[in-house]
Amino acid sequence: MPYFERLSENSFRPTEHVSGGWNTAEQHIAPPMGLLAHAVERDRDARRSDGLRLARLSYDILGTLPMEPVEVDVRVMRPGRTIELVEASLSHGGRIALTLRAWLLDTRDTTVLDGTAFDRIPPADQMPEWDPSTVWPGGYIASAQARRVQTAPGRAAYWVRSDVALLADEFVGPVARAARIFDIANGMTVRADPKDVAFPNLDLTAHLFREPEGDWLGFDTRVSAGPVGAGLTDSVIHDTTGAIGKVSQIQTVRPR
Repeated sequence: MPYFERLSENSFRPTEHVSGGWNTAEQHIAPPMGLLAHAVERDRDARRSDGLRLARLSYDILGTLPMEPVEVDVRVMRPGRTIELVEASLSHGGRIALTLRAWLLDTRDTTVLDGTAFDRIPPADQMPEWDPSTVWPGGYIASAQARRVQTAPGRAAYWVRSDVALLADEFVGPVARAARIFDIANGMTVRADPKDVAFPNLDLTAHLFREPEGDWLGFDTRVSAGPVGAGLTDSVIHDTTGAIGKVSQIQTVRPR
């Protein structure tokens, strides 16, 4: 069973694997983020054949989504030969709950400059298995396999993968496959028990300097909280060959 079942060109039904951690009657936002990234890539491929790649994905979470069918809409905001800005939205019952603005870039040979100053994290097979469902309920968290080394509350390195496809019998590119996992970062090394403090994120921005490879996605995460109700989850993300970019999420922090 995938995360979503396609009902039509633009509508999708979530399966039990999408149910959320804050409320199991609502969708976890991670699979919808992957769905929007996939919609942007499908729209790109329908319009052009040069394969611009998604380099920045900036999501805004405008509301919650029930475990019911959703609709996707895509439009080009800034067309271009080598750079495009594309916007996608996901709605339920006519109400937009999630938006994505994605910058797409052309590809060119920059092998001579290839490299990064980000530190590597230990590979997945050198980290102990960890079950995130010991902290979070819901079908989405249950669908994730994780290995983690936590050094302090709000500070950890970990790897995550999922055997659940975004959609059945449909090719999904490596960025959209990774995007279905990005948002899990906000709950993988908490500073406070979510039973005591709510800290949902309002957004997620991913910057990718190369496309991910393989099934495992690695995170080197730091979580911060300020004194007036805001927090930040900031992660360097990796595949098995090294760092590929960053993911950041702003939180609204609310003691219960």
